[in-house]
Amino acid sequence: MGKKFTLLLLSIILIFGAFLPQKKSIAATSSITISTDTINVRGGPGLSYPLVKVANRGEKYSIVNEQGEWIKIQLSSGKTGWVVNWLVTKENETKTAKASTSAGAKSTIATANTDQLRVRSGPGTSFRIVGFLNKGQDVMVVEQNENWYKISSTFGDGWVARDFLELKTGKQKNKPTGPSTNTASTGVVNGDTLNLRKEPSTTGAVIGKLTRGTTVTIYSKQNNWLEVGFSNLKGWVSAKFIDESTSQSKDTSKKESSDIKGMVTASSLSVRSSSSLNSNIIGSVSKGQRFTILEEYNSWAKIEFKTGSFGWVASWYLDKSTAQTNTGQAVKKNTVTILHNGTNIRKAPNVQSDVAQLADEGDTFSVKSIANDWYEITLKNGKSGWVAGWIVSINGAKQQIEKSGAEGYLKNKTIVLDPGHGGGDNGTTGASGTLEKDLTLRTALLLYDKLRAAGANVYLTRNNDSYLSLPLRVNTAVAYRADAFISLHYDSNVDRSVRGMTGYYYHSFQQSLAETLYASMVGQTKLKNRGVRLGDFHVIRENSQKAVLMELGYLSNPEEELTLNSGQFQENAASGLFDGLARYFKKN
Repeated sequence: MGKKFTLLLLSIILIFGAFLPQKKSIAATSSITISTDTINVRGGPGLSYPLVKVANRGEKYSIVNEQGEWIKIQLSSGKTGWVVNWLVTKENETKTAKASTSAGAKSTIATANTDQLRVRSGPGTSFRIVGFLNKGQDVMVVEQNENWYKISSTFGDGWVARDFLELKTGKQKNKPTGPSTNTASTGVVNGDTLNLRKEPSTTGAVIGKLTRGTTVTIYSKQNNWLEVGFSNLKGWVSAKFIDESTSQSKDTSKKESSDIKGMVTASSLSVRSSSSLNSNIIGSVSKGQRFTILEEYNSWAKIEFKTGSFGWVASWYLDKSTAQTNTGQAVKKNTVTILHNGTNIRKAPNVQSDVAQLADEGDTFSVKSIANDWYEITLKNGKSGWVAGWIVSINGAKQQIEKSGAEGYLKNKTIVLDPGHGGGDNGTTGASGTLEKDLTLRTALLLYDKLRAAGANVYLTRNNDSYLSLPLRVNTAVAYRADAFISLHYDSNVDRSVRGMTGYYYHSFQQSLAETLYASMVGQTKLKNRGVRLGDFHVIRENSQKAVLMELGYLSNPEEELTLNSGQFQENAASGLFDGLARYFKKN
């Protein structure tokens, strides 16, 4: 009897077990990789569970299942543990992202629609110029945001304002990012024997050898490597063993000038492999030495610095003299061209000086001298004035002045950007239906690109329309030991006439960051200044890092909502935050 009862009970258990709800399980083939230096693996899906072990960056684990913001992973010896999902990378997500990027890169070609289009090291006018594009020149678009394209061209990667590039339609198959029909980029081997490698690395397989004097076609540049072609071979060589030369059919900034000599005015002047500060130093010349200028390109001069060796030097360190020719003409005078309408021409070389007159885009003036970052120019009435060098372009041999970049102050800083709301939490809704969660993400993504280009370590609490709890946003800042945490928001008020920008901090050690960022943003966006004040918000109150919350304007005000939605405002807001961070880290 007992045996029969036991069999009956077992049968009932098996039948009911088949209909019980099962926990969501993920195939063992899915895995995660630890994406931070160290991460705590816990006994359950929560911070209150005991610590099982500490995992290190780069370690991989199979996924058992997921619960909310926690992932259960398979450890050694049959044990399991739990990790938070924002500090790991899923293998399948990584593969999908790479595939998407690759597909986009193959199909997106753009053409410059203006001459002398500036290519910058990052997505913003505060980044240094790394090269120029001519009208009609094709480039590969590798990344984009709403205001800037990141491109790959003959001189490497850079960023261009979207307004000056036109995307081509249709698929482009295996098109190299080499010179366009208007630009022929070549180089000459300056080493005895040069290895041609399959990859841009000294560990890349050698696929051929080039001898001194061999002329090669240059397709692209990556760090200190050039992708070149010779005969039926195509591969990578070290840039320091190639003397580059570029001929452009419509480039008026470059000219053959064998009748011009230059005397070095610097105590020691570096000679580089190409006409760029990013190129390798291949020699040096001393003050008082004189050389025949073989070519000029922008603000660079090509010289034969020793017998059989050619290189480029900054031409503003050469005192030029011209031999008499049949035309009797001397070297062309230096002029500047105004880049923006309403540019201030001042009476002295500083922004505190009185304005002598206003100038508009396209106006040109002769240059008399340079003082710090300012050009002294001759005005139409014959008097002198001063213009900031970073808001004009220079034609001639004088140095192109660039506004001091922020890269030095932001490089290697860890910054966490927190786009407010997301997922089921829309935040405020604007007068015309704008969702705060969408606008905060737009601003964060623009700022992310700028900071990353400057060398900062940047993390987003969310990079899509997903919900994230307030404690998890704070934990992200703590986990990455953020040097700055910025929570981005847009405001609302029942009074639709209220407008302007407000900054918040909670702890006294956060106040300086809030005030610096806020001042820079107001200066860039020109929104009404509502000031910086103490705010009792979870993401800054519970944050042990230097954290601020910025309300970037009122969506409840119909007129201001239109402004906040514009690409120009978004660019100015991101630039203001970028410059503010640079100023803050410069002081601290």
